[in-house]
Amino acid sequence: MKKLGLIGGTGPESTLLYYRKFVYEANKRTGDSFFPNLTIESINVYDVLAMCAEQDYAGLTDYLAKAVNNLVAAGADVVSLTGSTPHIVFNQLQARSPVPLVSIIDATCAEVKNQQLEKVGLLGTRFTMEADFFKKPFIEAGINVVVPAANEIEYIADRIYHELERGIVKPQTRERILSIVERMYRDNGIGAVILGCTELPLIFADAQLSVAALDTVDIHIASLFDALGD
Repeated sequence: MKKLGLIGGTGPESTLLYYRKFVYEANKRTGDSFFPNLTIESINVYDVLAMCAEQDYAGLTDYLAKAVNNLVAAGADVVSLTGSTPHIVFNQLQARSPVPLVSIIDATCAEVKNQQLEKVGLLGTRFTMEADFFKKPFIEAGINVVVPAANEIEYIADRIYHELERGIVKPQTRERILSIVERMYRDNGIGAVILGCTELPLIFADAQLSVAALDTVDIHIASLFDALGD
């Protein structure tokens, strides 16, 4: 198996999810005596969010390119971001990367097309919900992407920033976010909801919903194995 490099820290909780899920899936696929060799370059999620807020996309690309180069220097054959928001500069980053990058967005879009879904909800950071970078390939494929109402976007973005990025999961936050998904199902007719922030699985674990929650961490990890040749 080729060596994987993960750009983590965006945030720490999702990095832990990626590490745990990836190594145990590799173990399951390959054998009980195997765990994969990988390297994690942990960066600061709050620096990423600040650059997005300032629309400093050149600075963000430079910041992430340094992380990619560190992983390549450590022997990574394939590199992946563990957060959705940094994908706002994915194309610019791929153009500067000496190794392939594997996109969360492309993997998720492929899964939505595979499930033949025509309308999906999208949750994530403010940038993921309000900007076009995540929605674009879905729209090009004829898939309708619905985001929450403005006040709901404000609530979700705030809870991601102040709670989930720090590993804090409050029952009232979980209840409110799940209720937003149910409202989108009733009012907008979504067929599934995309967990477009990789901390959101913390909220949706064991949730009972009227629609499927598409865990982008799981979807992305499956595509990583394809890229790694296993």
